[in-house]
Amino acid sequence: MEKASIIDIKHLTKCYKNADEAAVKDLTLSVNKGDIFGLLGPNGAGKTTTISILCNQISADEGEVMIEGHDLNSESDLIKKIIGVVPQDIALYPKLTAYENLKFFGNMYGLRGKVLKERITSSVSDFGLEKKLHSKVGTFSGGMKRRINLIAGILHKPNILFLDEPTVGIDVQSKNVIIEHLQQLNASEGTTIVYTSHLMEEAERFCTHIAIIDMGKVVTVGEPSALIKAYPGCSNLEDIFLLLTGRSLRD
Repeated sequence: MEKASIIDIKHLTKCYKNADEAAVKDLTLSVNKGDIFGLLGPNGAGKTTTISILCNQISADEGEVMIEGHDLNSESDLIKKIIGVVPQDIALYPKLTAYENLKFFGNMYGLRGKVLKERITSSVSDFGLEKKLHSKVGTFSGGMKRRINLIAGILHKPNILFLDEPTVGIDVQSKNVIIEHLQQLNASEGTTIVYTSHLMEEAERFCTHIAIIDMGKVVTVGEPSALIKAYPGCSNLEDIFLLLTGRSLRD
Protein backbone atom coordinates (compact mmCIF):
# COMPACT_ATOMS: atom_id res chain seq x y z
CA MET A 1 0.00 0.00 0.00
CA GLU A 2 1.27 3.45 -0.92
CA LYS A 3 1.93 5.70 2.06
CA ALA A 4 0.10 9.01 2.45
CA SER A 5 2.16 12.18 2.58
CA ILE A 6 2.37 13.93 5.94
CA ILE A 7 4.46 16.94 4.82
CA ASP A 8 3.88 18.68 1.51
CA ILE A 9 6.17 21.55 0.49
CA LYS A 10 5.39 23.49 -2.69
CA HIS A 11 7.55 26.18 -4.29
CA LEU A 12 9.22 27.22 -1.04
CA THR A 13 11.52 30.24 -1.30
CA LYS A 14 13.47 32.11 1.38
CA CYS A 15 16.00 34.88 0.88
CA TYR A 16 17.67 36.47 3.90
CA LYS A 17 18.13 40.22 4.08
CA ASN A 18 21.26 41.44 2.26
CA ALA A 19 21.97 37.94 0.90
CA ASP A 20 23.15 37.65 -2.71
CA GLU A 21 21.25 34.40 -3.28
CA ALA A 22 18.12 32.80 -1.85
CA ALA A 23 18.80 30.16 0.81
CA VAL A 24 15.89 28.09 -0.54
CA LYS A 25 14.72 28.43 -4.16
CA ASP A 26 11.35 27.13 -5.35
CA LEU A 27 11.76 23.93 -3.32
CA THR A 28 9.05 21.30 -3.75
CA LEU A 29 9.15 18.09 -1.70
CA SER A 30 6.88 15.55 0.03
CA VAL A 31 7.53 13.36 3.07
CA ASN A 32 5.37 10.29 3.64
CA LYS A 33 3.87 9.29 6.96
CA GLY A 34 6.21 6.94 8.83
CA ASP A 35 9.32 7.85 6.83
CA ILE A 36 12.75 8.50 8.28
CA PHE A 37 13.56 11.23 5.81
CA GLY A 38 17.08 12.59 5.42
CA LEU A 39 17.55 16.13 4.16
CA LEU A 40 21.17 16.17 3.02
CA GLY A 41 23.40 18.76 1.42
CA PRO A 42 26.66 20.72 1.70
CA ASN A 43 27.12 23.71 4.00
CA GLY A 44 24.81 26.51 2.89
CA ALA A 45 22.60 24.20 0.83
CA GLY A 46 19.42 25.29 2.63
CA LYS A 47 18.87 22.35 4.99
CA THR A 48 18.60 24.28 8.25
CA THR A 49 16.57 27.03 6.59
CA THR A 50 14.07 24.46 5.32
CA ILE A 51 13.80 22.77 8.74
CA SER A 52 13.42 26.17 10.42
CA ILE A 53 10.53 27.06 8.11
CA LEU A 54 8.81 23.71 8.69
CA CYS A 55 9.11 24.24 12.46
CA ASN A 56 7.68 27.76 12.06
CA GLN A 57 10.83 29.33 13.51
CA ILE A 58 11.22 31.57 10.46
CA SER A 59 8.81 32.54 7.67
CA ALA A 60 9.16 31.71 4.00
CA ASP A 61 8.97 34.47 1.42
CA GLU A 62 6.94 32.34 -0.96
CA GLY A 63 5.43 28.88 -1.13
CA GLU A 64 3.05 26.61 0.70
CA VAL A 65 3.63 24.06 3.48
CA MET A 66 1.01 21.55 4.64
CA ILE A 67 1.78 19.42 7.70
CA GLU A 68 -0.65 16.59 8.48
CA GLY A 69 -3.27 18.44 6.46
CA HIS A 70 -2.77 21.77 8.26
CA ASP A 71 -1.58 24.95 6.56
CA LEU A 72 1.62 26.22 8.18
CA ASN A 73 0.66 29.86 7.66
CA SER A 74 -2.85 29.75 9.10
CA GLU A 75 -2.78 26.76 11.49
CA SER A 76 0.63 27.03 13.13
CA ASP A 77 -0.79 26.59 16.65
CA LEU A 78 -2.24 23.20 15.70
CA ILE A 79 1.02 22.16 14.04
CA LYS A 80 3.10 23.05 17.12
CA LYS A 81 1.20 20.40 19.10
CA ILE A 82 2.02 17.56 16.70
CA ILE A 83 5.70 18.23 16.00
CA GLY A 84 8.86 17.87 18.05
CA VAL A 85 12.01 19.86 17.36
CA VAL A 86 15.60 18.96 18.25
CA PRO A 87 17.86 21.81 17.10
CA GLN A 88 21.52 21.54 16.15
CA ASP A 89 22.52 23.89 18.97
CA ILE A 90 21.91 22.53 22.46
CA ALA A 91 18.67 24.16 23.65
CA LEU A 92 19.06 23.54 27.38
CA TYR A 93 19.60 25.67 30.48
CA PRO A 94 23.07 24.78 31.83
CA LYS A 95 22.36 25.98 35.39
CA LEU A 96 19.27 23.79 35.69
CA THR A 97 19.32 20.06 36.33
CA ALA A 98 18.29 17.56 33.69
CA TYR A 99 14.99 17.06 35.51
CA GLU A 100 14.34 20.81 35.74
CA ASN A 101 15.07 21.24 32.03
CA LEU A 102 12.78 18.39 31.02
CA LYS A 103 10.01 19.57 33.33
CA PHE A 104 10.23 23.04 31.75
CA PHE A 105 10.01 21.71 28.17
CA GLY A 106 7.30 19.23 29.12
CA ASN A 107 5.24 22.07 30.60
CA MET A 108 5.64 24.00 27.35
CA TYR A 109 3.89 21.13 25.56
CA GLY A 110 1.12 20.99 28.16
CA LEU A 111 2.41 18.01 30.14
CA ARG A 112 1.88 18.10 33.91
CA GLY A 113 1.95 16.01 37.06
CA LYS A 114 2.18 12.24 37.04
CA VAL A 115 2.21 11.87 33.24
CA LEU A 116 5.16 14.23 32.86
CA LYS A 117 7.10 12.66 35.73
CA GLU A 118 6.61 9.15 34.33
CA ARG A 119 7.72 10.20 30.84
CA ILE A 120 10.84 11.91 32.19
CA THR A 121 11.74 8.89 34.32
CA SER A 122 11.18 6.45 31.46
CA SER A 123 13.08 8.55 28.90
CA VAL A 124 16.18 9.19 30.99
CA SER A 125 16.31 5.47 31.77
CA ASP A 126 16.11 4.62 28.04
CA PHE A 127 19.04 6.95 27.38
CA GLY A 128 21.15 5.80 30.34
CA LEU A 129 20.90 9.10 32.22
CA GLU A 130 18.91 8.14 35.33
CA LYS A 131 21.93 8.74 37.62
CA LYS A 132 22.33 12.26 36.20
CA LEU A 133 18.68 13.30 36.48
CA HIS A 134 19.33 15.77 39.29
CA SER A 135 22.71 17.02 38.10
CA LYS A 136 23.15 20.38 36.38
CA VAL A 137 23.26 20.10 32.58
CA GLY A 138 26.29 22.42 32.47
CA THR A 139 28.39 19.61 33.96
CA PHE A 140 27.38 17.08 31.27
CA SER A 141 29.52 15.79 28.41
CA GLY A 142 28.55 16.63 24.83
CA GLY A 143 26.93 13.23 24.31
CA MET A 144 24.86 13.54 27.49
CA LYS A 145 23.65 17.00 26.47
CA ARG A 146 22.65 15.64 23.04
CA ARG A 147 20.63 12.89 24.70
CA ILE A 148 18.81 15.30 27.02
CA ASN A 149 18.25 17.65 24.08
CA LEU A 150 16.55 14.79 22.21
CA ILE A 151 14.42 13.77 25.19
CA ALA A 152 13.14 17.36 25.47
CA GLY A 153 11.88 17.12 21.90
CA ILE A 154 10.02 13.82 22.26
CA LEU A 155 8.44 13.99 25.74
CA HIS A 156 5.04 14.96 24.26
CA LYS A 157 5.17 12.06 21.76
CA PRO A 158 5.03 14.11 18.54
CA ASN A 159 3.69 12.70 15.29
CA ILE A 160 6.59 14.33 13.43
CA LEU A 161 10.09 14.85 14.78
CA PHE A 162 12.51 17.35 13.21
CA LEU A 163 16.20 16.73 13.92
CA ASP A 164 18.96 19.08 12.81
CA GLU A 165 22.33 17.25 13.03
CA PRO A 166 21.34 15.27 16.15
CA THR A 167 24.60 13.30 16.38
CA VAL A 168 27.16 15.96 15.48
CA GLY A 169 30.30 16.05 17.61
CA ILE A 170 29.48 13.22 20.01
CA ASP A 171 31.04 9.88 20.94
CA VAL A 172 30.17 6.66 19.11
CA GLN A 173 28.28 5.20 22.08
CA SER A 174 25.98 8.22 22.43
CA LYS A 175 25.46 8.28 18.66
CA ASN A 176 24.41 4.62 18.63
CA VAL A 177 22.01 5.09 21.54
CA ILE A 178 20.37 8.06 19.81
CA ILE A 179 20.03 6.33 16.42
CA GLU A 180 18.72 3.09 17.94
CA HIS A 181 16.14 4.95 20.01
CA LEU A 182 14.98 6.96 17.01
CA GLN A 183 14.58 3.77 14.98
CA GLN A 184 12.56 2.24 17.81
CA LEU A 185 10.41 5.38 18.06
CA ASN A 186 9.74 5.20 14.33
CA ALA A 187 8.92 1.48 14.41
CA SER A 188 6.80 1.37 17.58
CA GLU A 189 5.06 4.76 17.52
CA GLY A 190 5.03 5.40 13.77
CA THR A 191 6.77 8.72 14.32
CA THR A 192 7.77 10.43 11.09
CA ILE A 193 11.35 11.71 11.35
CA VAL A 194 12.91 14.48 9.26
CA TYR A 195 16.66 14.60 9.80
CA THR A 196 19.59 16.64 8.52
CA SER A 197 23.17 15.44 8.61
CA HIS A 198 26.57 15.64 6.96
CA LEU A 199 27.22 12.00 7.88
CA MET A 200 26.48 10.09 4.68
CA GLU A 201 27.18 6.61 6.04
CA GLU A 202 24.87 7.22 8.99
CA ALA A 203 22.15 8.62 6.72
CA GLU A 204 22.43 5.66 4.34
CA ARG A 205 21.83 3.21 7.20
CA PHE A 206 19.29 5.28 9.10
CA CYS A 207 16.99 6.85 6.49
CA THR A 208 14.19 5.19 4.53
CA HIS A 209 14.21 8.10 2.06
CA ILE A 210 16.56 11.00 1.40
CA ALA A 211 16.66 14.22 -0.57
CA ILE A 212 19.94 15.88 -1.50
CA ILE A 213 19.62 19.63 -1.85
CA ASP A 214 22.19 22.09 -3.11
CA MET A 215 21.99 25.86 -3.51
CA GLY A 216 18.46 25.76 -2.16
CA LYS A 217 17.11 23.24 -4.69
CA VAL A 218 16.41 19.51 -4.66
CA VAL A 219 18.89 17.66 -6.88
CA THR A 220 17.71 14.10 -6.18
CA VAL A 221 15.23 12.27 -3.96
CA GLY A 222 14.42 8.62 -3.25
CA GLU A 223 15.30 5.52 -1.23
CA PRO A 224 19.06 5.27 -0.59
CA SER A 225 19.35 1.79 -2.09
CA ALA A 226 17.35 2.77 -5.19
CA LEU A 227 19.44 5.90 -5.71
CA ILE A 228 22.69 3.94 -5.48
CA LYS A 229 21.41 1.64 -8.24
CA ALA A 230 20.26 4.61 -10.32
CA TYR A 231 23.67 6.31 -10.48
CA PRO A 232 26.24 4.14 -12.35
CA GLY A 233 29.64 4.09 -10.70
CA CYS A 234 28.27 5.05 -7.27
CA SER A 235 28.57 2.38 -4.60
CA ASN A 236 27.20 4.41 -1.67
CA LEU A 237 25.39 7.60 -0.74
CA GLU A 238 28.60 9.57 -0.34
CA ASP A 239 29.53 8.84 -3.97
CA ILE A 240 26.15 10.19 -5.10
CA PHE A 241 26.49 13.22 -2.85
CA LEU A 242 29.88 14.15 -4.32
CA LEU A 243 28.71 13.44 -7.88
CA LEU A 244 25.74 15.79 -7.56
CA THR A 245 27.16 18.55 -5.35
CA GLY A 246 30.82 18.49 -6.46
CA ARG A 247 34.07 18.28 -4.54
CA SER A 248 34.63 21.99 -4.01
CA LEU A 249 34.92 23.14 -0.41
CA ARG A 250 31.83 24.81 1.09
CA ASP A 251 32.40 27.30 3.92
